[in-house]
Amino acid sequence: MRTAFVEELTREARENPAVILLTGDLGYTVFESFQAEFPERFINCGVAEANMLGTAAGLAREGMRPFVYSFIPFVIFRALEQLRIDICYHNLPVTIVGLGAGYSYGDMGATHHALEDIAVSRSLPGLCVICPGDPWEVRRAVSALSAYDGPAYMRLAKRGEPDVHGPETRDDFQIGRAIILQSGGEIALVATSNMLSTAVEAARALESAHGIRTSVVSMHTIKPLDERCVRELSERCRAIFTIEEHSVLGGLGGAVSEAVASAPSRCAVHRIGIPDRFAHVSGSQAYYREQCGLTPEGVVRRVLESKAHE
Repeated sequence: MRTAFVEELTREARENPAVILLTGDLGYTVFESFQAEFPERFINCGVAEANMLGTAAGLAREGMRPFVYSFIPFVIFRALEQLRIDICYHNLPVTIVGLGAGYSYGDMGATHHALEDIAVSRSLPGLCVICPGDPWEVRRAVSALSAYDGPAYMRLAKRGEPDVHGPETRDDFQIGRAIILQSGGEIALVATSNMLSTAVEAARALESAHGIRTSVVSMHTIKPLDERCVRELSERCRAIFTIEEHSVLGGLGGAVSEAVASAPSRCAVHRIGIPDRFAHVSGSQAYYREQCGLTPEGVVRRVLESKAHE
């Protein structure tokens, strides 16, 4: 995802002289090509995230289109006041790019775990929240955000995320509109961010091993949420399973639950995500995912358990 981000941002910078990149002393081996091509539009603000967001706000007020890049805990949690007041309050066209979704930096401990960022960011008035599920969605999101007239947060995973979208969905990216990857059945798997490929694999396993056909939805935009899509799913499905490498509180599951609750429905919403607790044992991303059921096998297990309790 990082490579897709910088490649698309470089392309946008060639077409739009207002695009500028700020980083909090991160991006080595990633941003060198951008820096070489646009040295006057690359600013390393150092390990001073609050100042970096204030600088981005000032640049935006002067007509620039800043993209601010850092680890999620540093750019969202540490600099929350500057994001809230300097950027969101003034509705400035600044895009915050947070790296390390969920347990991407699992073995670095709780300081680097990004498990509450969607909940925090979607609560800020006027802030668009986009969580791409694969490199294609990253590229399309960067293109859309370079022209977006307001503040935005884009959540990136670390590396190695597979391409999920085929030719049939590659012309279908719009901010605030979900992408249907597969339709059918009475169960919907709604995924965001780095859980999209997990949802696709789980859907294949459910159909091939258990004869259960599911809908699969990429909810790449958490705010504004595609409530029309959610309502349509709730009208024809008996259950929606939200899948996210984020706390079960306030993220995708919370947003979908709120949308379903606002309209009459018999559809149940099952949230698959991170339990409401810190991790006090060091481990890899794969280890944490296994513990939380954020694997294709874990999703399949949750779906089968729900059917058994009907």
